[in-house]
Amino acid sequence: MEPEALAEHLNLVLEGLAIDHPIGTRVTNLTRLSGGANNETWRFTWHETPLILRRRPFSAESVENLDGNILGLSLADEAHIIQLAAQTGVPVPRIYTVLETSHRLGESFVMAFIPGESIPQQWLNADAFNSARKGLAFECGAALAQTHTVDCSQLPQSIKPLTLARRFDGIQRRLQIFGDVSPAMQFGLNWLIDHAPEDVSCVLLHGDFRTGNLLVNEQGLAGILDWELAHQGPPAEDLGYLCAHVWRFGNIEKPVGGFGEYADLLAGYRSIAGWAPDLESLKYWEIFAALNWGLVCQTMGALWHSGSGDIERAAVARRRSEAELDLIYLIDEWGTL
Repeated sequence: MEPEALAEHLNLVLEGLAIDHPIGTRVTNLTRLSGGANNETWRFTWHETPLILRRRPFSAESVENLDGNILGLSLADEAHIIQLAAQTGVPVPRIYTVLETSHRLGESFVMAFIPGESIPQQWLNADAFNSARKGLAFECGAALAQTHTVDCSQLPQSIKPLTLARRFDGIQRRLQIFGDVSPAMQFGLNWLIDHAPEDVSCVLLHGDFRTGNLLVNEQGLAGILDWELAHQGPPAEDLGYLCAHVWRFGNIEKPVGGFGEYADLLAGYRSIAGWAPDLESLKYWEIFAALNWGLVCQTMGALWHSGSGDIERAAVARRRSEAELDLIYLIDEWGTL
């Protein structure tokens, strides 16, 4: 949808919201933000209020028959999850309205704008964020612990607990659907099955809690974005995912998101939950995250070839080899823990 048409549809939506504005107010400063392979994110101003539109540019049905689809939750369910997380103290934006697929804007929601920086290259190394980075791993651990306290009985029906066995079966099917083109990913899956922890109680997981989805200001963690991959699983999964190599953006020596240490992340989690997973559990989920990233890359390539999405998907697809190398490296390192 062209920006001009999008703005006109937004004008009609915003007229009915409880946001102070004089008669004749129009959307201004509409700008598409970078990032997001599945959904579009637009920033704009309504009178004096900066807002964000999160929008899926195509319907889920357009790729529903594509095996390996990783579109994640509907935007309505994502918005509901964000509202639940807010109730536990997680720093998330206020949701103003949710629009269904049948709306002219398509599946979307409007939320508050939180000032801060989300682009990793802008805050991972800049001197202005030195103080923020020092406490960020602890803050992330605390935010994850708060997320994990969400009452799962209030979750949408689309978010149900899954056993590891069922998840492994799903991964195996996806590898086969993709033609078993990666021996390294099959090796990684076999290793994860052989070393699987006993089933533990499931909590709400963010599912994509990582550098790139964290909004950071000069004081620290300002907000947590992109909840489209939220699901139920063991608490250590969210923590291990944050530590995956792909989310360190080249700062390999800083295991927590390229900015922090394991001990600080676990201390932050413990400060809220009263306990924390052990390092071995966290490392297991790092390996799981590497395999998952490989599957994401493979799926992005399949979606690109199907005609769904833009060039960003093709670029992500090329990174599968990185995930394969990470799997081999991390599994080899496991024996030295």
